[in-house]
Amino acid sequence: MFINLLQEVTDQADPVAEVSEEKSISLLELLFSGGLGGTIIIIILAVLLFAGIYIYFERLFAIKAASKTDKNFMSQIKDNVSSGNIEAAKVRCAQENSPVARLTAKGISRIGNPLEDINTAIENAGRLEVYKLEKNVSILATVAGAAPMIGFLGTVIGMVLAFHELATSSGQAEMGLLAEGIYTAMTTTVAGLVVGIIAYIGYNHLVVKTDKVVHQMEATAVDFLDLLNEPT
Repeated sequence: MFINLLQEVTDQADPVAEVSEEKSISLLELLFSGGLGGTIIIIILAVLLFAGIYIYFERLFAIKAASKTDKNFMSQIKDNVSSGNIEAAKVRCAQENSPVARLTAKGISRIGNPLEDINTAIENAGRLEVYKLEKNVSILATVAGAAPMIGFLGTVIGMVLAFHELATSSGQAEMGLLAEGIYTAMTTTVAGLVVGIIAYIGYNHLVVKTDKVVHQMEATAVDFLDLLNEPT
């Protein structure tokens, strides 16, 4: 009797296990289970995600490289300029591959001109350096704004498909087709928001990093102009 009881329990457990196996679904299957429209939206969002990640890390490494400057750089420049050794100062700037060094080199090359002209030259060089630092960052901002809207577009497409199925089936729509439209609506919305959030966080992080480098350049420009204003 005990063996028969165990057999009955096993027979009852088997259908549950089969149902659990049938209900399990991978993330990729979930993302691409929304039909053709949903699949196209997901592919577009995936391209935007990879583009955003690439731009983020490429700009992050570039900004980190631009922020690295020898702590003794400005003191060496001050010593060379104060002693009248302009060529040595130019050589030192050429050795330091950074926006700060390029701004300083631009100012050194204008020594002898009016101070206003030197200041204008440094400001123009600074704008060029800022442009280089912000290269392609606007694309990341575009991804942050466009991805959620593309996801919502998938939501609209999915709901249109679901209501179209209801309208053409005289109230007896197939659950599979209705589920496909709802899948399209939900998965594209989630995917769009995820891509948008990642791009938004990456964009703001790069903006903060860029602002630090810009502040460093501004402080260097002020130090250099103060050096030229010092009485000889």
